Amino acid sequence: MRIIRSRRPRVLLGAAAAVLAVGAGALTAAGAADASSTTAISSSDESLVVATDKGAVRGQSVDGTSSFRGVPYAAAPTANLRWRPPQPAAAWLGVRDATAYGASCPQAPSVVAPPSAALSEDCLFLNVTTPALHPVVKKPVLVWIHGGGLTGDSGSNYDGTKLAKAGAVVVTVNYRLGALGFLAHPALESRGAAGNYGLMDQQAALRWVQRNIGRFGGDPHNVTIAGESAGGLSVLAHVTSRSSKGLFQRAIVESGAFALEQEPLAKAEASGTEFATKVGCADQSAECLRNVPVQALVDNVDAASATIPGVVDGAVLKESIGTALRAGRFNDVTILNGSNHDEEALFTLGGHVVSRGYNVAYTSPVTADNYESNIASALRISPAQAAAIAKDYPLSAYPTPDKAFGTLIGDATFACGVGQVNTATAGRVPTYGYEFNDDTAPFLFAPAGLLNVATHGSEMWYLFDLPNAPFPVALNAEQTALADSMRAAWVRFAATGNPSTPSVPWPSYAHQGKVLSLELPAAQVSTDFAARHHCATFAQNLDKVK
Repeated sequence: MRIIRSRRPRVLLGAAAAVLAVGAGALTAAGAADASSTTAISSSDESLVVATDKGAVRGQSVDGTSSFRGVPYAAAPTANLRWRPPQPAAAWLGVRDATAYGASCPQAPSVVAPPSAALSEDCLFLNVTTPALHPVVKKPVLVWIHGGGLTGDSGSNYDGTKLAKAGAVVVTVNYRLGALGFLAHPALESRGAAGNYGLMDQQAALRWVQRNIGRFGGDPHNVTIAGESAGGLSVLAHVTSRSSKGLFQRAIVESGAFALEQEPLAKAEASGTEFATKVGCADQSAECLRNVPVQALVDNVDAASATIPGVVDGAVLKESIGTALRAGRFNDVTILNGSNHDEEALFTLGGHVVSRGYNVAYTSPVTADNYESNIASALRISPAQAAAIAKDYPLSAYPTPDKAFGTLIGDATFACGVGQVNTATAGRVPTYGYEFNDDTAPFLFAPAGLLNVATHGSEMWYLFDLPNAPFPVALNAEQTALADSMRAAWVRFAATGNPSTPSVPWPSYAHQGKVLSLELPAAQVSTDFAARHHCATFAQNLDKVK
């Protein structure tokens, strides 16, 4: 890190990309900041210095906001701390430069891997963007958990400036990914249950927020956690985790209700044992695993375990998310939960679907002859159940059999997963539903023309600036208006627990299962979400959305 020596040094104590993956590259062990450089603070910098519980940090002004990047919230999870719960970060003297992002967690190259940035196990950093360091009234806090299948992406890919200008203190978080974040193995249980280290990191970041966010103008008693895809699934994990209770008051889930049943620990540990053998640890010892090169862990992540849907580890998760929600065993927080019009359109580009928590290859092209067998395989159901579901998706109603198949799996996994969550929570806590339906939305992670529908991830460009997206396209005037209204609703929800704004009333889901359709030219209330996605048929033919 860069340390800027203050005049009085002191110690202060206290979230699809795989489809579009690019070529391989080596990981580096370097951090993103230069630990050796120091410089003096000018008088103009003093207003951007904040004292955290570990030391002072200096940020920078960004478009009317104050930005603090690369702030450590936990110790580097390296060497003997690999596969252990996150430990406190070390304190520092002087003023730490917080104008550059910290290292991102180890991951394979892809369209969501941060470009030209160091990847390192020393990656537990967060970033804060605040509209005002010293507001008269503390601002609501929105903590963003990135997606990326729990194997990729970084907090640095999400610029919270526009959300901050809408009135929230925005925090984006890195957390351990892939095998480093979610490996379950019997040898790793000596100091707590194995697996879900990435979720523990997210909890550590939320505890940092509780201790420090007030100094950045945020209200530690009004925290919303939000995430998309695997980040949304992480949000649901915290909603149902007893150890996350009290760390937040509201939850926003974007396309995250696709994996509601987690693997039992025994099954995950069996996969972890196979993984250990594959990376050269036939003795199955923790010592051997902690000495495996990072690149080998990344290269073999598919053999580590089912990273998604995660594991019932007995610590962070004592039962599956869906089980807890249906039984009413979840934290008393207000929920905003939704999905996009055609979630699977992104995944079918690569000849697979995300189905009930897993990436599933299918026989492509889909034909009349293999349609029902593909359904049975993807949903892990009997031929009779597949035939019953297929009746709601006749091939004659779609331009191609592949489109029919993708729509069906998307409804079963994403849309009806949303319905299950909202139905389970609406009777106990205020719950709001949405569907992002702007099919003109630019998709920034594939070349123009490949996707002309609101698919998985399409809504993120309407909430954040995405500075590292590989195929950026500006929003037009109508799309910009929708984006402005969405950011206003997200911040309003974070502030009050109700996303309604003067211009866009938003009914609760409990009122006749209504959701807000986010579409052009203006958002509309929808009462037929469950019917359009055939959720009754799936409820009759699927035991659970897994």
